[in-house]
Amino acid sequence: MSVIKLLQQRRAIRNVKPVEVEDEKIHALLEAATLAPNDRLREPWHFYVIRGESKQRYEALALEYLEERFPTKPNLVKESLKVLTATPLVIVVTSDVIPNDSASSKDNEYATACAIHSMWLAAGELGLGLVWRTRGIGLVHDERMHQFIGSPENKQVVGTLFIGYPADETAPTARTPHRDKMTFL
Repeated sequence: MSVIKLLQQRRAIRNVKPVEVEDEKIHALLEAATLAPNDRLREPWHFYVIRGESKQRYEALALEYLEERFPTKPNLVKESLKVLTATPLVIVVTSDVIPNDSASSKDNEYATACAIHSMWLAAGELGLGLVWRTRGIGLVHDERMHQFIGSPENKQVVGTLFIGYPADETAPTARTPHRDKMTFL
């Protein structure tokens, strides 16, 4: 399939089947990630694969976080947890932070975002669905996530990926035509 076709078909998949993702496919996703462009070949990413017993611990952590954040909205907590409890594979992606060098740290963050996007395209080719969370259930901005994954201080969580086999077809999302978002100078 062409790259353009993969990009056109890429979707955030939140509804997945309760089927484990095979190790070969996990390795294929991570290999695709490591092919992403990155400044000075720093390869600033790290991937924390969460499934099985560690996923159960993550679910408990996420529940605690959501109940603290939305104490008067139990339905929101329940709905937010669905994506996590129904998804067989979670990958937390971090980027290297370079002390006293915010420009290089930002470059690392961008490269890590490219790595995630590479995984997203590979997921489609492998028959998998993926959604990239940066807020809420992804715990990206919560110190508990760093503690949970045992991440050193020089890492920034860029995203939490929820991956599985799509339970249904997801319709294309309307996009603004590129001509409406461009200026020739």
